[in-house]
Amino acid sequence: MAAQKKTRGLGKGLDALFGDVEVKVKRAEETPEAEGASEDASSGREGINYIDINHIKPNSNQPRKTFDEEKLNELADSIMSHGLIQPVVLRAAGRGYEIVAGERRWRAARRAGLKEIPCIVRELSDEENMLLAIIENMQREDLNPIEEAEGLNQMIETYGLTQSEVSKSVGKSRPYITNSLRLLKLPEKIRGFVSEGSISAGHARALVSVEDEERQEAIAEAVIRDGLSVRQIEKMAQEKKASGRKSPASRSKPADVRSLEEELKDVLGTRVNLSQRGKKGKIEIEFYSREELERLIDLLKTLA
Repeated sequence: MAAQKKTRGLGKGLDALFGDVEVKVKRAEETPEAEGASEDASSGREGINYIDINHIKPNSNQPRKTFDEEKLNELADSIMSHGLIQPVVLRAAGRGYEIVAGERRWRAARRAGLKEIPCIVRELSDEENMLLAIIENMQREDLNPIEEAEGLNQMIETYGLTQSEVSKSVGKSRPYITNSLRLLKLPEKIRGFVSEGSISAGHARALVSVEDEERQEAIAEAVIRDGLSVRQIEKMAQEKKASGRKSPASRSKPADVRSLEEELKDVLGTRVNLSQRGKKGKIEIEFYSREELERLIDLLKTLA
C-alpha cells in the first residue's frame, strides 16, 4: 500500500525535518510566485531562509486547534527579548508558504511584531505535511487529548495507515493509540470538557465504559462539580452493567413520563428515573459522590 511506503521514515519525527539542515542565512524579500516558491523550497534544504511573515499561512491540516493565549503572550515576550531561535518549517504553497511545523512560534512572532522569521522550506506531499505536523505536535506534547485523537484518527481514516503504523510513526505504544482513539466515541459535550481541561483524559476514557450517553454527561458534570476520581467512575460503570444484567429489558416510556423526567433533571441537576405501575410508582434520583448526595438532600429540604 502506498501509504505504508511513504510513512516508513516518518518515525524519525523532527529529525526528518531538521536532520540535513545547515544554518545558512538567506532572505526572501519579495512575495514568491508559484515558481519562485518551488525554487525556494529546493534551496531551503541547504539552509535557513528569512521569509516575510505575511507570506506564510497556517497549515489547514494542523491537528492543533486551540492555542493558550497566556502562553502565546509569554512566547511573544521571549521572542521580543531574544528573537525566534528555532526556525519554522514550511512548504511552498501557491504564491507563498504553508506551515508544516511551528504555527505557535509563527503566531507568537506576529504578536512580537517580527516582519520576517527564520524558516526551513521543504518539499512535502499533502500526506507527509499532515503526518509531520501531527508528529511534531505530539513530540512536543502540544496537543490536548482530543486534538491528538483526531490527528491519529486522520492518519488512519484519510491515509489508510494501520494502528501499528501510526504507533511507529508517532513513537507511541499500540495501547496508547487505541486508548486515545476511544475518546472519539464520547459525546461532543464531553469531548469539549476534555479539550478545555475540565476533565482529564483518564476520566474521559473511564466514561467510555458508561453505556448511556445521558449518564455519561451527568457523570462528567459530577466530575467537574465534585471531583470524582477515575476509580469512582469505573466502579459506577461496572455497577450499572451488573444491575443491567439482572433486570429485564426496559420497555420504552411514554412521552409524558420522559418529559417529566427531564423537568426533574433540570430542577435537581442530576438524572432522574420515573417508573410507574398503575397508580403506584417510584422516583429514583442518581448521585455520584457523597458531596452530590449532600447537595441533593439540602436541595430537597429547601423544596420541603
